Amino acid sequence: MARAYLDKRPGDVAAMFDGVANRYDLLNDVLSLGIDRRWRRAVAVSLGARAGERVLDLAAGTGTSSEVLARNGASCVACDFSLGMLKVGAARFRGLQHEVTGRNERPAVSFVAGDALALPFGPGVFDAVTISFGLRNVADAVAALAEMRRVTRPGGRLLICEFSHLPNARLDATLDRFLAAGLPAVARTLSRSPDAYSYLAESIRAWPDARELAGVIGAAGWSRVRWRTLTLGVVALHLAVNDDGSG
Repeated sequence: MARAYLDKRPGDVAAMFDGVANRYDLLNDVLSLGIDRRWRRAVAVSLGARAGERVLDLAAGTGTSSEVLARNGASCVACDFSLGMLKVGAARFRGLQHEVTGRNERPAVSFVAGDALALPFGPGVFDAVTISFGLRNVADAVAALAEMRRVTRPGGRLLICEFSHLPNARLDATLDRFLAAGLPAVARTLSRSPDAYSYLAESIRAWPDARELAGVIGAAGWSRVRWRTLTLGVVALHLAVNDDGSG
């Protein structure tokens, strides 16, 4: 497996996620102590996707976030450029569908391969777009945000869930130390690709804080940008609106 570096070459990043796909969801649960499930629920509540709406879940990986987004009746497209992640997700979802057949409880989720910088969708086809823990892996965040805006209808919503930085400098330094040493060490016991988690730790540490990211979102043409933090500021949710749909 190729090691992804912070220049974020798409082939390296895709190969990295292909290599961790089989145990990705398990490691997320372990490394976050299960808090990642709360974050997914917070994304779904904040986005407020309704029955009949079409949602794009970008960098969806195995589709765990897409499943939650679709529970209220929205139709969700799980899009990722890692074919390994999509294959694992599609297989898991087929098992979920089998379990609930006949009870009318299947979330409407489809899996599509796509690059955030050149999405395989027409303009204005989605009511909402969301990306969780994926924007920092894109080579050009502003271009990706503009592309998300292109495929969102006028008045449609954007929700980004991404790691941020703690407002308390001492706590933030402690988190940095865990990311630098603790996260890869834990990953080595559970994953055959621990280098991937070294990259993930580095990418989190290099990522801007919530206020700076809000400026990046606005620079891509989104309006009414606002945010709130979760888990003491470890994660930030940014919401925005496509006011005119041009772009």
